[in-house]
Amino acid sequence: MIEIDQAFVDSVIRPRDPETNKNDYGRILCVCGSAGYTGAAYFAAQGAVRMGSGVVTLAAPEKAWPVLAVKLSEPVVRPMPCGEDGLFSKKALPQLLALTERADALLIGCGIGRSDEVTEVVCTLLQKAACQVVLDADGIFALSQHKDILRRTAKPLVMTPHAGEFARLSGRKQVSPEELRAFAQENRCTVLYKGHRTLIAAHDGRLFRNHTGNPGMAKGGSGDTLAGMLVSLIGQGLDAVEAACAAAWLHGAAGDLAANRFGEYGMTPTDLLACLPEVTRRYNSREW
Repeated sequence: MIEIDQAFVDSVIRPRDPETNKNDYGRILCVCGSAGYTGAAYFAAQGAVRMGSGVVTLAAPEKAWPVLAVKLSEPVVRPMPCGEDGLFSKKALPQLLALTERADALLIGCGIGRSDEVTEVVCTLLQKAACQVVLDADGIFALSQHKDILRRTAKPLVMTPHAGEFARLSGRKQVSPEELRAFAQENRCTVLYKGHRTLIAAHDGRLFRNHTGNPGMAKGGSGDTLAGMLVSLIGQGLDAVEAACAAAWLHGAAGDLAANRFGEYGMTPTDLLACLPEVTRRYNSREW
């Protein structure tokens, strides 16, 4: 078991080269949200922005688009075809696949809901997207019905399940670190297993544990923020395992800073997002 610490994160997050522009820091596509779950898409997109992505595009069902377009200033918010239920329709696939061609990394799942058409959208993107994919929340639910796709993705998948989602995916109600390691190796994927002490299992057998974070982060939106941070780091060129470890540590560190300021009861994922720049300030290219 490898313990993630500040030194580990410092070794993978580097100061920026002054001679760069937005295209050097990743083009991220988030396929997230639905008419009933705009918050999840918001936090995922903002997590990617706050983690330093050059360009973030949020593809959301057209019934969720008006809310998200007003709330989000930095990401590009693109309306996609949806059904009467406000969930992604399979008619969105041509547009989504076109967007993936310009993306360095793709996040699927935060707040997308559950339906047969959503499952078709998720499975098609997993099989056809050439960029690295991060799968979260209802995206994991869709995959759990078609686990054979794990072996047919263009690149090894990165997943961010909590205990319930992993139980549905693996068929195990209780999971040990060794079982988590075995699952990642068997399915050639990276698993960021969210919990009191987040574990990251790599497809090559390595197992990492994170110690930052606190109970105040156990609120809706925290996991979506983490998913956005993770896909951001992958889009900036980090290896999937290094990105998962760094995202988990920085997410928890920002949460700890928010807890110190606002208390575990009163802190929110919005506070976590606001604290993240203070945690990453140490990686500035110079002192200002």
